[in-house]
Amino acid sequence: MQNEDRRVIYTGADALNDALLSAGIDCVFLNSGTDYTPIIESWAKSKEEGRKIPQIIISPHEIPALSAAQGYAQLTGKAQAVFVHVDAGTQNLGGMVNNALRCRAPVYIFAGLAPFTIEGELHGGRDSYIQFIQDVKDQSGIVRGYTKMNYEYRTAKNIQQMTYRAIQIANSDPQGPVYMMATREVLNEESVDTDDDISKWCAVSPMGLDGESLRILIRALAEAKKPLIVTSYSGRNKECPVELERLAESLAIPVVEINRTCMNYPGDNSLHVGYDTRGFIEHADMVLIIDCDVPWVPSITGPKKNCRVFYLDVDPLKEQIPLWYIKSERFMRADSLTALRQLNDRLRQNPELMNQKLIETRRAKVHEIHRRMRGEWADDQEPKDHITPEFLTRCLKDVINDDTVILCEAITSGETINRLLPRNKPGTLFSSGGGGLGWNGGAAIGMKLACPEEDIVVLSGDGSYIFSCPTAVHWMAAKYKTPFMTVIYNNQGWNAPKGITKAQHPYGFAVRANEFYSSLAIDPPARLDLVAQAAGGAFAKTVSDPNELPKVLAEGREAVKNGIAAVISVMLPTV
Repeated sequence: MQNEDRRVIYTGADALNDALLSAGIDCVFLNSGTDYTPIIESWAKSKEEGRKIPQIIISPHEIPALSAAQGYAQLTGKAQAVFVHVDAGTQNLGGMVNNALRCRAPVYIFAGLAPFTIEGELHGGRDSYIQFIQDVKDQSGIVRGYTKMNYEYRTAKNIQQMTYRAIQIANSDPQGPVYMMATREVLNEESVDTDDDISKWCAVSPMGLDGESLRILIRALAEAKKPLIVTSYSGRNKECPVELERLAESLAIPVVEINRTCMNYPGDNSLHVGYDTRGFIEHADMVLIIDCDVPWVPSITGPKKNCRVFYLDVDPLKEQIPLWYIKSERFMRADSLTALRQLNDRLRQNPELMNQKLIETRRAKVHEIHRRMRGEWADDQEPKDHITPEFLTRCLKDVINDDTVILCEAITSGETINRLLPRNKPGTLFSSGGGGLGWNGGAAIGMKLACPEEDIVVLSGDGSYIFSCPTAVHWMAAKYKTPFMTVIYNNQGWNAPKGITKAQHPYGFAVRANEFYSSLAIDPPARLDLVAQAAGGAFAKTVSDPNELPKVLAEGREAVKNGIAAVISVMLPTV
């Protein structure tokens, strides 16, 4: 920026840019407006002066912007930045803020504020009608319930320190999004480059089990006759599945992945007993819950009264969920990788704690459960006169490999995908982790930007695909050369509300009328795939013939290899 005497000064916007770079931000996912003039000027000035700026990824909608930052963080562990436009852009983030919070994804979100001067008192004051109606009472309140930090930069003089603090908070467990704001006046104000050592703003170090908890837990695991391990997101650290497998194998403990947001335990391991605690939790005499928000729904099932329950989690009290309680003997706030290493080391050092006869007897029983379960899952996959979710998933298995990264947001087909498309390598499966549908497309773009060599396949319901803002997603995929394949499990509606209404009111009016207000079916069906073709030149196909499906999937995979995104809408029985 130049002041009145034409002197180039170092502005708040410059300080923000440099702080983000120092903190390791690679990408800014941007949807800007009139509040971004100092930042736009700063980026242009930096380029002219040969100074670095992050990679600026223009996103035509905020949903894929935040999803992309979340996906980048999920794959790499590195926080990224999302820049949105005042209150309107903040509102457009929608359910993606819920996802970032629940998934524990570190994200830095920045939003402009309406200028606070109106008569030319300061550079950057209001000069447009729109800035008056963007002036709201509590802009940060839009996302306050979903962020770890909400703060307004009040002066340019400490923008760098406050940026480092925000990203430090985002990166510290439990990780999550932070939300920062500034007016144009502050961004235009003269600032200073503090040249701080970013290593002095590192995340809080992971914490292990205290001595008493370690002793009690080891004893409980060793003495249990029917122990069970339940987890949802321990695998967000890619080193964790190996340690969890070591623990389970040492003691022959069955493992359930429930509501998983990543690959936590190898699906083909013979101690893996599925994706639902029902059928196991009722018989267990000891349960170790590791990184899991809802191990079971108390109104449906739960452990027997004398079962010993232990909760090990970075957030064992679930402080962001007001109505929550799982009765446990001990709640242990610890990093799962650190704690698992402690447990494995203690078992290795004290083999006398393990009753090998009991362990091997249990191992044989769990192996048989695993074998029988997989046999049951393999049934009913043959094509009939229409494509079923089971047949589609089996066909997908033929065109991917163990290294393919699966992003799953096919809600009511999710259980089928879990069962028939097992993942055995850490970092090869992700879901949104929250309740905001539409994460899939943006997340795929973020992951491809982070690791262009990764092979990304999105499995989405038709509702999740629509919610993802596919026009914005596929414009971005084409512009930034981030090809991936999307397969839509298209039942033309929302099966979840139908299913849960039938469960709660099995003899009710909705069941008798067969009206659940969830069907999107029209004749002819909507060509969801063509949206991607129109927006970004994607390979687009709709398929309803089981005999054609393998060929179309192979064509989609080939398109991605050639640098073109692919969307295949697979027509399933309608809701």
